[in-house]
Amino acid sequence: MTTAALPSPDCLPATASDWLAQRQIVLVGRLAGMSPRSFRRLLAERDATLVEPVDDSATLVVVSDEKWPRDGSPAANVLDETSRRRVRQGAAELIAESTLWERLGLVEATPDVRHLYTAAMLASLLGVSLASVRAWQRRGLLAPVCTVRKLAYFDFVQVTAARRLAALVAAGVSPSAIVRSTLLFAKRFPDVACPLGELPLVVSGRQLLLREGEGLVDPAGQYRIDFEAIDSTGDELARHDGERPQRSCVPSVLSPAAFHADAPAATPAELLAAAAELEEQGDLGAAIEACRSALMAGSPTAETCFTLAELLYRHGDRAAACERYYIAVELDEDFVEARANLGCVLAESGQLELAAAALAGALECHADYADAHYHLARTLDQLARHNDALAHWRRFAELAPESPWVEEARTRLTAPR
Repeated sequence: MTTAALPSPDCLPATASDWLAQRQIVLVGRLAGMSPRSFRRLLAERDATLVEPVDDSATLVVVSDEKWPRDGSPAANVLDETSRRRVRQGAAELIAESTLWERLGLVEATPDVRHLYTAAMLASLLGVSLASVRAWQRRGLLAPVCTVRKLAYFDFVQVTAARRLAALVAAGVSPSAIVRSTLLFAKRFPDVACPLGELPLVVSGRQLLLREGEGLVDPAGQYRIDFEAIDSTGDELARHDGERPQRSCVPSVLSPAAFHADAPAATPAELLAAAAELEEQGDLGAAIEACRSALMAGSPTAETCFTLAELLYRHGDRAAACERYYIAVELDEDFVEARANLGCVLAESGQLELAAAALAGALECHADYADAHYHLARTLDQLARHNDALAHWRRFAELAPESPWVEEARTRLTAPR
């Protein structure tokens, strides 16, 4: 439900250049927000150096969003010994990829640049559930270009990928089959960061095909000309001579019985993976139990509480969802999506003053969060605070001119008062 702007490296302000100058940078993992070539160019133009291989000269260690721990464990755990020692001695600063983009000003709204979308706006554009978009992101089928306060933003390439995902899912193709098909295309085109969004792919029947000239090629590299034959291929998305299908990394914890005391202890990460699998299968009750088990198996984290809150909301338990959103915010006061979702659930429950406070809190953390402006404007209108609402309708329309809800904002802005 939100958009923001991401400048190119050439658009960075002088202060960003000064901050980066003379830095010796170690990169851990693959960046979600920029290609390796663009990142090297950015560093060269800002008088910074990428340290390859890692040595004792590093002064800044950047961990990609992909590698940054999501279970609350120390980020230093993903570092090599040299980088870990440099950070421990205070010789190098350790930051997440999303922090790097914030410091460089890459999430500031500027004119004439591409728009970004949150998972919620992506779901609204495609007419799919927010849970589906989150599941695609979990499986690596969608990758945010940047993250602000745990809020993922996607670009037009990811929108294209998501449209194809929605078409495949509507055709009845399983997520695991889509993953296998995408992996095969990724192997054929290793320089393409997002095959689903960047390659000239078409969805035909229940198959994902690559357009080459006047023909179509399947993930295994075989040409397909007869469209009737294509439609009859069914679920064979990942057929590949001499290659076994990849096994799912999701543990086999697929029912509440799996959490019996006599069963081998599962880690919080395994239980959360099981909860995600159960959610995709539509078994929300079992997913909630798996998520609660993850909380009991380890220290509570804001992310796990947020996940549980969303499951509880979808299961129809607003009061319990509210409580979990409150806990997520208590554990991480900058968790803007938790604050915004809390405000939405409070508004649905008729607690409008509390809802307005929660949404205003989200905007204090991330002033350009269009979702929060939209929901706060609606809440203020419900409270008959129409003049206050106008400012947020106006800001929402500026931030999200392509949102499916922008017509509502324009109607409110032009309505007689």
